[in-house]
Amino acid sequence: MGEANRRKQTGAPSPKASSRKPLVIGVSVLILASIILGVFFLTAAPKPTSGELPVAVPGAEAFPVELDQYGVSVGAEDAPVVVREFADFQCPACGAFAKASKRLKREYVDAGKVRFVYFELPLRQHQNAFPAAQAARCAGDQGAYWDMHDRLYDSQSEWSGSNDPTATFTRYGNEIGLEERRFRLCMTSELHREAVEDSRRVAMQLQVTSTPTVLVDNIRLTRPGWGQLSAVVERELSRTNK
Repeated sequence: MGEANRRKQTGAPSPKASSRKPLVIGVSVLILASIILGVFFLTAAPKPTSGELPVAVPGAEAFPVELDQYGVSVGAEDAPVVVREFADFQCPACGAFAKASKRLKREYVDAGKVRFVYFELPLRQHQNAFPAAQAARCAGDQGAYWDMHDRLYDSQSEWSGSNDPTATFTRYGNEIGLEERRFRLCMTSELHREAVEDSRRVAMQLQVTSTPTVLVDNIRLTRPGWGQLSAVVERELSRTNK
């Protein structure tokens, strides 16, 4: 009996087709497992004593704290650990790290254990990164820098390709309770252009060229994400308590 007739009469797939199913299922399972492991790798916190955690470069000097004035800080001035981020509001990887920095502020900054300093580093290839940095600074004039910071990252895909980002940022300002006329005037006059340029110059001075670059004191993270960030912070906190 021919294969076509056999399948027509019995309704059974060919042995060859049947043998492919376990292979397809197996490949799908492997892909799913790889994705899960990748997410775990980035977010799971290793032990603070892990030898895999990054350390300061041998002979590295302490971060020049006088440069913090060019970033935007939150947290106690005398916090034992300082986390610094150089970031571009339009950078997708920075958008992913924003979840970790938000958690850092909630769990460590608010507790007085960490001070967080954010340096704007708008990259030339991102057309709306500089206006976004200015929008955050303009919101800061009304005490809402971090509200705008979070809003920009949460809605990154909406404004990244906009031809009129100021209109979008003004709407965000309204949503977080800013006085619209003051915010719009700040944006159109580019009141904080120099401040953002100063922040970018700090990055250039320190030879920071990629975003996000995250430092815990003078230790550069190799995998910016909550897992490594929290583990290094815990390790450095334990050292300050000895």
